[in-house]
Amino acid sequence: MAAKNLGTKPRPATSAPCAAGAVVPGATPAAQSGAAHVEVPVAYDAILLAGFGGPEGQDDVIPFLRNVTAGRGIPDERLEEVAHHYRHFGGTSPINQQNRDLKAALEAELASRGIDLPVLWGNRNWDPYLNDALREANEAGHRRLIAIATSAYSSYSSCRQYREDFADALEDTSLGDVIEIDKVRQFFDHPGFVTPFIEGVRDALAALPADIDRLTEVEVLFATHSIPSTDAAKSGPAERGFGEGGAYAAQHRAVAEVVMREAGAGDVPWQLVYQSRSGPPSMPWLEPDINDAIEELPAAGRKAIIIVPLGFVSDHMEVLWDLDNEALETAEEHGLVAVRVPTPGTHPAYVAGLVDLVLERVNGTPAAERPAVTELGPWYDVCRPGCCENVRLGFRPALSGIAP
Repeated sequence: MAAKNLGTKPRPATSAPCAAGAVVPGATPAAQSGAAHVEVPVAYDAILLAGFGGPEGQDDVIPFLRNVTAGRGIPDERLEEVAHHYRHFGGTSPINQQNRDLKAALEAELASRGIDLPVLWGNRNWDPYLNDALREANEAGHRRLIAIATSAYSSYSSCRQYREDFADALEDTSLGDVIEIDKVRQFFDHPGFVTPFIEGVRDALAALPADIDRLTEVEVLFATHSIPSTDAAKSGPAERGFGEGGAYAAQHRAVAEVVMREAGAGDVPWQLVYQSRSGPPSMPWLEPDINDAIEELPAAGRKAIIIVPLGFVSDHMEVLWDLDNEALETAEEHGLVAVRVPTPGTHPAYVAGLVDLVLERVNGTPAAERPAVTELGPWYDVCRPGCCENVRLGFRPALSGIAP
């Protein structure tokens, strides 16, 4: 299959960005003024499920990785160093099938509630592309879309890049004057997303050998994707003052605290760890790496670990390889019992929660009535000026947010 690069091709940063408070581009009239929370009902025509995408065969792997790294000038021989993760699984990432399953689960949940909203699916980096989804929407006569990105937290790669890809896709398809796209809020602290992790930690603690002391010999490791420290510092609105790690780290820590408390494990030691870093060693990324953290635990008297993939919505490659392969191997090498908690996937609470997020915008639910399990939320419907800058590339056109 030939490589495509739709919605991810590099474009120069805007040299004269709009002033803060400008009309939100590509949005429905209800969101165009840039209110943090849109409390006006909107009659959407369809849901746009936006995924990362992944290869579905050995011949797809390098073209897919070219798409992911477009604009960085990375040669194929370096991409092959990452490709072996996919080749280990026959060249197939599980992420596309997981999104097919999620799409079907969303459709079933919508039908069970009598909600007539079709679900369209488009990826950033592989078939079906966002461009394909927008053309499908146009052919069906859908003009107002509400997007769900399969990423819960605030950062460039987990939020703003999706918004940039929406803008790219509208431009690529010449549908910018036809289709409007809003986006549900980042859902890191929505109970539908958090509940599966609470259940997972509770079950994992119960599954540990009885002779392991839960309060002194167990450590819970909340794992998420590492990102460059400079990007992390830019995540979320600057005026919120999140400090080192920005909103990205703060959101994870806040959710981890809730999970531990609600799982009845408030006194069990835990830490936030990172995985899947890439880029040159000279570039600082968020730490500690999960494997480094695991190596230090026996000296602290730990005999078991519980790995919670808090930053991920499904068991895609970073979970299957970096956690189920590398991290579990590191635990075994250091004599630690290890249990990995499931991701939300198609957990009923998660699926129902995503539909609830859509209905917030359909019904114009006041912010005060929206569920959020941490004090950081409910997060914004319309991203704030300057939020989640890519320090390397600067600001590019993006939907669902006020221009910086």
